[in-house]
Amino acid sequence: MQYRELGGSGVEVSEVGFGAWVVGTDWWGDRSEEEGIEMVRHAIDRGITFIDTGDVYGHGRSEELIGEAVAGRREEVTLATKVGYDFYENPQAGHGELPKVIEPEYIHEAVGRSLDRLNTDHVELLQLHNANVSEVDGDVLEALDELRESGKVEAIGWALGPSIGWLAEGDAAIEAGFDAVQVVFNLFEQVPGKHFLETIADLDAETSLLPRVPHSSGLLNEQVTPETELDAGDHRGFRPDEWYETGWEKVEALRFLERADERSSSSSRTSSGNDRERTMGQAAIQWLLAHDAVASVTPTFRTAADVDEWAAAPETPPLSTAEIERVAECSANDFGIERDDGMKGLRSSVDGADLDGVGAVQAGD
Repeated sequence: MQYRELGGSGVEVSEVGFGAWVVGTDWWGDRSEEEGIEMVRHAIDRGITFIDTGDVYGHGRSEELIGEAVAGRREEVTLATKVGYDFYENPQAGHGELPKVIEPEYIHEAVGRSLDRLNTDHVELLQLHNANVSEVDGDVLEALDELRESGKVEAIGWALGPSIGWLAEGDAAIEAGFDAVQVVFNLFEQVPGKHFLETIADLDAETSLLPRVPHSSGLLNEQVTPETELDAGDHRGFRPDEWYETGWEKVEALRFLERADERSSSSSRTSSGNDRERTMGQAAIQWLLAHDAVASVTPTFRTAADVDEWAAAPETPPLSTAEIERVAECSANDFGIERDDGMKGLRSSVDGADLDGVGAVQAGD
């Protein structure tokens, strides 16, 4: 495993991180709490030391289980969590969005409760969870600075959701000097991630991107195929059928990314046992890591085999310039697919206006 600095914070994160929304929830399939804990520990053993959770995942249960998983190994890991959703006073029905409270007093209180659940006195990264740009004022920024000065937090980030104002929020975070912006970003969903890369370059900013859903809800690692039946409550079931139908065709267009290193031999096997082979799932991670502003990629791990394969991704051959250019050509031509993928509603910003000119669909279109 290799490591990168998170923004200019001095915090180091593993190039592959652990997205802990699979621990303490059933949103990505059923697993026992014991299985979740063991998967986290296995990930740490494989060098995946950046663990990203959130207080709302399982209404605090994910943080509790992460705290248990890293007990005795706290110095080995970099912990990140998120605050902003008030699940303390509001029951959640299914996958509906909870009320948010992005206010100084609430943030301080929520961080204290998160630290208690994680059984630690600090987290390396605190992220505002799906906050709208209008909610983050000077008082909120001051509260974040206070948390950093107190030692409870080392770095500050902004985690963007799939159906709120991506561009306005991400640009605001970069302009304000946040250490990290977390966003859905993968070979199929390149907006707004590519836009943020341009903003970082234009401003010569130190902000890092933390791509999540790098495998596009199971398509790019081929865990979701035409024969797959998702468990009840699995978050991926909220993707429309058209998304998967067009996605399977896009995967076929990217088969050129799967290859074996000609130098491979029995002595150069990766720890995943792939003889330096680059699987589609590993290529999806390598494509993201090819961008200098990306600090860590957080896949959705479901099994120990996932951990083994994706922990080895940074060891596989990086994408060549020709491969990166071919990916760009595929994306520009929408992979040669003319029909709709059914995702217009999930691409919209708060008001749609800030998506002009970047290739995404405006609200109401």
